[in-house]
Amino acid sequence: MMRRNRMARSLLVAYRLTGTLLYPFMGPFLRLRARRGKEDRLRRYERYGYPSADRPKGPLVWFHAASVGESMAVLPLIESISQQGIHVIMTTGTVTSAAVVRDRLPPATFHQYVPLDFEKAVKRFLGHWNPDLAIFSESEIWPTTMLEMNKRRIPLVLVNARMSDRSFARWRGAPALAEALFENISHVVAQSDLDAERFRQLGASPVTVSGNLKVDTEALPCDEIELDRVRAQIGGRPVWIAASTHPGEEAEITGAHKLMSSHLPDLLTVIVPRHPDRGDEIAALVNKAGISLCRRSQGYPLTPEAGIFLGDTIGEMGLYLRLGEVVFMGRSLTLKGGQNPLEAAMTGAAILSGPHVGNFRETYRNLLANGGAKLVKDRKMLAENVAYLLSRDDERRKMIEAASGALAQMRGALDRTVEVLDSYVFPLTVKRDLESL
Repeated sequence: MMRRNRMARSLLVAYRLTGTLLYPFMGPFLRLRARRGKEDRLRRYERYGYPSADRPKGPLVWFHAASVGESMAVLPLIESISQQGIHVIMTTGTVTSAAVVRDRLPPATFHQYVPLDFEKAVKRFLGHWNPDLAIFSESEIWPTTMLEMNKRRIPLVLVNARMSDRSFARWRGAPALAEALFENISHVVAQSDLDAERFRQLGASPVTVSGNLKVDTEALPCDEIELDRVRAQIGGRPVWIAASTHPGEEAEITGAHKLMSSHLPDLLTVIVPRHPDRGDEIAALVNKAGISLCRRSQGYPLTPEAGIFLGDTIGEMGLYLRLGEVVFMGRSLTLKGGQNPLEAAMTGAAILSGPHVGNFRETYRNLLANGGAKLVKDRKMLAENVAYLLSRDDERRKMIEAASGALAQMRGALDRTVEVLDSYVFPLTVKRDLESL
């Protein structure tokens, strides 16, 4: 045991030392990311922990969510705490998520970009904001941040928590390090029984199962005027969406498009890569296949000649998912893990996926059991299923309704999570009332 503890301490010291050495070189890195649209050029200093607002008086809760989906999922929790008169600061990790939550946060909520997990940045951030409680979403495990909060006795609750197969295998390979970190989490509110058991094995306690918060949120937003404009350009063409695709999958999707085009000559395939900065790479692949392409990022109108519409923009997934009623979810054919199908189900889609969906096993199990999703193993099977659903309105509608039914069965995570958080938030309301005397 002592040897394991020494090993964990050594690894954490090495991690923090690496951060200290890298810290002076982060400026050029963040500037490069800003040029690529991945950082807010005017607010880069927040990543070093410098605040852009004064801390309000009274108790403060820190929420952190990395991406758009995670941010949308915790918004109801933020609203619940804000309604109790508790101030909230929310941090996000991407420009897109910041833009999405900006107009949706309650009035007394502050937004900042999350500080880099380097000692100087974290200490500066915590020194200014001094939160009474931290609530992180899904799988946000930042060693330096967690250890600094533990030093300051700031409780950390992980909500909507999930542990992918890959992450679990990595943590299992370093059990001493896992225990040294996960024991700092005050409470884990897990998405599924499997996630809960994995967190327990890694040293977290207590662990509660709530279900997936994303089921209790609204569908991804979009610009309705722009949606109508793009739909008008599509007209009555049969259309399907390949969402959150990864390297290797675009070749399969392009191949599936070619297989279908002989029977559906006016078919439109919408490809939305998980990382829009791969647009040039995907465009080259589509052009090589001899398919006419329209890129959203270039601002040209979608013409009838275009066979593939490349959604290579940031923050418009809500628009893309509403362009058709058949959606293939990526990172499931050529890579393992899958992508969350809930957003597609919530916009009203029949869902297809490759077989590798381990990161969202419970969600797909529910959708498959209800008939709201189907798994395909290759481009031929993908093409057959897409063509069938596009040509059979009754079957497509049946799948959409089944997915909606599965969503209804999965709801309730919000209430269960609020119940857990009450034991941490109630003392803050008492503190607020005492400070106001």
